Amino acid sequence: MNISLGQVIVWLIVGALAGSLAGMIVTRRRKGYGPLTNIVLGLIGAVIGGFLFKLLNINLGLGEIAISFDDLVAAFVGSLILLGIVALLMRRG
Repeated sequence: MNISLGQVIVWLIVGALAGSLAGMIVTRRRKGYGPLTNIVLGLIGAVIGGFLFKLLNINLGLGEIAISFDDLVAAFVGSLILLGIVALLMRRG
């Protein structure tokens, strides 16, 4: 599997958007958790959301473009799931 520089840039953009949105919702602050944490949160969320959407066969039918809305929604949902898991682990710890 070859990963191009363009794909990495798209992942960073989607990660930043999804992570920032999830961070803003959860923290109720405009900057969320901060730029780097938002990107990491979004990237991990994209993996979780992408896996979950494929597992459940969810296709929003929004088309295929370089940065699809499907990918952004999946990354956002995955980011929220990740934040929920972290919150549960923090309560137990």
